[in-house]
Amino acid sequence: MSAPPPAPRTTCCIVGGGPAGMMLGLLLARAGVHVTVLEKHQDFFRDFRGDTIHPGTLELLHELGLLHEFLQLPHQQVERLSGILGGRQFAMADFTHLPTHAKFIALMPQWDFLNFIARQAWKYPGFDLRMQHNVTGLIEEDGRVTGVRASTPTGPVELRADLVVGCDGRHAVTVPAAHLHVIERGVPIDVLWLRISRRPGDPENALGYFNYGQGLILINRGDYFQCGYLIRKDSFAAVIQPAGLDAFRAGIARLVPVLADRVAEIASWDQVKLLTVQINHLERWHAPGLLCIGDAAHAMSPVGGVGINLAIQDAVAAARILAPVLLDLSSRAKRASAQPRDLFLSSSDETALAHACAAVQQRREFPTRVTQTVQAAVHHFLGGYLGHDEPLTPPLALRILTKIPGFQRLTARLVGLGARPEYWKR
Repeated sequence: MSAPPPAPRTTCCIVGGGPAGMMLGLLLARAGVHVTVLEKHQDFFRDFRGDTIHPGTLELLHELGLLHEFLQLPHQQVERLSGILGGRQFAMADFTHLPTHAKFIALMPQWDFLNFIARQAWKYPGFDLRMQHNVTGLIEEDGRVTGVRASTPTGPVELRADLVVGCDGRHAVTVPAAHLHVIERGVPIDVLWLRISRRPGDPENALGYFNYGQGLILINRGDYFQCGYLIRKDSFAAVIQPAGLDAFRAGIARLVPVLADRVAEIASWDQVKLLTVQINHLERWHAPGLLCIGDAAHAMSPVGGVGINLAIQDAVAAARILAPVLLDLSSRAKRASAQPRDLFLSSSDETALAHACAAVQQRREFPTRVTQTVQAAVHHFLGGYLGHDEPLTPPLALRILTKIPGFQRLTARLVGLGARPEYWKR
């Protein structure tokens, strides 16, 4: 009886086709690495994904020569952010002073962004995107990850790789499969995701409205608002639903009076999706043969809408550090033999990959910790505020800070570029 054919092989297998996975796939393929991205869904359409493409990400697209084409897609531009607290508007960030080519946040459904990145990546011969490939586990041999197992509409498959990169989000399969330790930070809030129609002349305010123990974020999607309604952790089933839809609608109308004549569009709890907010990070982002980035390595809060952009910056740093190592592995393997690749790498190869993966964590751990610390501080305020039905008095610290010259520029850099911006060419 003949032996079964060897499993298909790639240089880098990326698990998850979100912002981190798709951007890493594009950058590695652009550098000449053979890369395969496995995405469990049949398309990128997920209504609860974030929409904010920050100036740092837009600058990356400029470096890649893609910004002009990207901005031809339907989007809205936000040059300044403000928040309305207790009925008073506070200017929070001004992106028009950033040292970038696009001095604004682009609001665009994430599926449009991901489809755009996929189209660009397919231009490179080393790129392979496989939809409906749901990774169910890792292949490990002699203590090293050597590939993945996935379920597909046509049955189970295996894919071998020199390196597996987990970009599979906060519910990652790769993390528990590799026995990586997750450190959780308690979060006192959750978010309810819903939509309400938008009309010409409606206010645009990406940082939202806060009053009467409530918070509502409005994201402009053209003919409707994607709304993030902030609630206390675990209060949806225990408090909000028992109070009834009428009370829920009335609360939104009270908070944002301009929406009062539209809250009746929320006709059922089925239109309201609960997003459980998490903040965590891996103690170690890598294991032999595996690296995790993006939400798989550090789940972010929706605060500031920075999660997508932080994940993309992870991908930029990872591609810049990993590409030379992966290219070297591939070229030496081709020179060594025309026979099928050995399943295991040499000890020097293992060492080079391990050092590269550790370098990615070292590079990206600092901005992750800074961002999560800021988010935790905002959560501390929200945790003590949400659910208390009294008019909000804006905090004294906020009233003072927003009057300091340069405050809006500083917050714009932190929100728009991040604590450690990543560039492809610099």
